[in-house]
Amino acid sequence: MPPQRRPSPRALTADEQRTVLARLHEPRFVDLAPAEVYATLLDEGAYLCSERTMYRLLAEHAEVRERRDQLRHPTYAAPELLACRPNELWSWDITKLLGPTKWTYFYLYVMLDVFSRYVVGWMVAHRESATLAERFIQETCARQGIGRNQLTIHADRGPAMTSKPVAFLLADLGITKTHSRPHVSNDNPFSEAQFKTLKYRPAFPERFGSIQDARAHCHVFFPWYNTEHHHSSLGLLRRLPMARIPNASPAGSPSRRRAPRTSGSTDPTAWGARTRHRVPGRPTCPRGHLRLACHRSLCGRNACERRGEADASGSKAWEGQGRTQAVRRP
Repeated sequence: MPPQRRPSPRALTADEQRTVLARLHEPRFVDLAPAEVYATLLDEGAYLCSERTMYRLLAEHAEVRERRDQLRHPTYAAPELLACRPNELWSWDITKLLGPTKWTYFYLYVMLDVFSRYVVGWMVAHRESATLAERFIQETCARQGIGRNQLTIHADRGPAMTSKPVAFLLADLGITKTHSRPHVSNDNPFSEAQFKTLKYRPAFPERFGSIQDARAHCHVFFPWYNTEHHHSSLGLLRRLPMARIPNASPAGSPSRRRAPRTSGSTDPTAWGARTRHRVPGRPTCPRGHLRLACHRSLCGRNACERRGEADASGSKAWEGQGRTQAVRRP
């Protein structure tokens, strides 16, 4: 506990404080600001305390507030979603791609599986609309075989995301929907990170000549993203389901563990004492409002174990066969 501040010798006593409050409560001063009260008393040749002390005494008794009727926004809870396996929590967003001339754009719709970072669906269109978003979500869910009460889809508060056609579709499919908080830009971090990976690639052009060019670029990018890209937040793993990757090696596999040791034994001067046997870091739950639960072989304890549930997923958590409902934390 920090030491208690010693009271100032110039502080008002309890009787003096009551005198100041009584003067502030007089009918002629009750509707005036402390600055007006302070100036009026000085004109009358009376000095009780400073203007700041008046404000402080009024605040201690909850007598100071904003005089105008201003709109006060409620405090929104941050959305915290937990994914223990693929096809349990998706995140989607729409980004603009520059067209051939100024003020022309193409719109890229992307649906991302939060647990595996696997892009389960994408679409390039001429405009952003609720009708296209509805068709995009319906086709993606049908292609992935999503059942009722299995999936949670998170999005920001864009017009297409909050539209009635999309809301009715998700209700018909038995899918839970969540949205970012109003006026908060970082409540959809995984989709934003995926868009940054797309637009920071050397092959990404400054402008696309046509919508066919944009689709051709995406046909090259997303297979690379799903099969070749290493995610730093997932221990530099390639995020295709493990069952489909031939000779796949996760971050904690013996082949990765042997690499630093082999290099250190070949040239001991190239590695310090701390880096000689360093293994690529295990992934941790990413910082943000969407909390990702990683597999035990990558993070140590499974998030399902922390919730007191049996870890029945095993290695199948990487095969995209999970069929349990995502957990919404209040």
